[in-house]
Amino acid sequence: MEQRPIQRIRTISEFHRLRGLSQPEHPLISVVDYALIKRPADIGEVNLIFDFYQVSVKRGMNAKLKYGQQAYDFDEGVMFFAAPNQVFNIRPNPISTAERSGWLLFIHPDFFWDTPLAKAIKQYEFFDYSVNEALWLSRKEEVTINRIIQNIQQEYRATIDAFSKQIISSQIESLLSYSKRFYNRQFITREKSNHQILDQLEKILTSYFTKDDLASKGLPTVQYIADKLNVSPKYLSSLLNVLIGQSTQQYIHDKLIEKAKETLSTTNLSVSEVSYTLGFEHSQSFSKFFKTKTNLSPLAFRRSFH
Repeated sequence: MEQRPIQRIRTISEFHRLRGLSQPEHPLISVVDYALIKRPADIGEVNLIFDFYQVSVKRGMNAKLKYGQQAYDFDEGVMFFAAPNQVFNIRPNPISTAERSGWLLFIHPDFFWDTPLAKAIKQYEFFDYSVNEALWLSRKEEVTINRIIQNIQQEYRATIDAFSKQIISSQIESLLSYSKRFYNRQFITREKSNHQILDQLEKILTSYFTKDDLASKGLPTVQYIADKLNVSPKYLSSLLNVLIGQSTQQYIHDKLIEKAKETLSTTNLSVSEVSYTLGFEHSQSFSKFFKTKTNLSPLAFRRSFH
């Protein structure tokens, strides 16, 4: 298969120029009306990398957008997030007649310098979600989000002074906090599909542990589980945190403890042998892990059954 070249867009000003927009009013942050973005007619399918953050709500995209391993057709309005250095694949849909609307917020990482978001933005895991894990906003939620976007735009269009950066940064933080709240709502309201993921997760781990893959392959990684479920690792951990109060890693560890308890209570294997069957290289590591999780040593747990 032909490997398509990757076009890197390093600055917000460069994006404005390439898409037929006037120069941004602030070099490090810009809100763009999606309907005004021009796409050169001679450009077909293309891979893009941006060196800045994106937050957007789009409708009528007239294209298939893909990053990670997921593709999505933006015929309806959804909100999605992307961190710098993610590869996007955009494939035009020439037969679509959908009317484009929405907005894009671009923020260069340099804007966050000397603000709380310089470190805190890493805590918002939805920047690493896949396209099919986008946020579906209710009309009321979209009004809230759009109001914040308008405030950001109004502030950077005003006279820049010593307070501008702090005010805009606080608005961005509000935007991200509301987005996190709305994602939590989405995890809860999409009960059927989310519980299907939980059921599949249980089956994957049960199969993995039943086949005694632990001894030969070690503990399954979060990436392995996410790949099996066709979701991104960050999305899976966020979903589990909302539904059951655990990260994916904690869930895997709980299943491992269940397996350890079963083996200790139903076999005569030594602690060293049990640790080996569970994928631990050293029995001391297993004993420490087991005691941390249960407040009992493996031998003390076994004695409690006799």
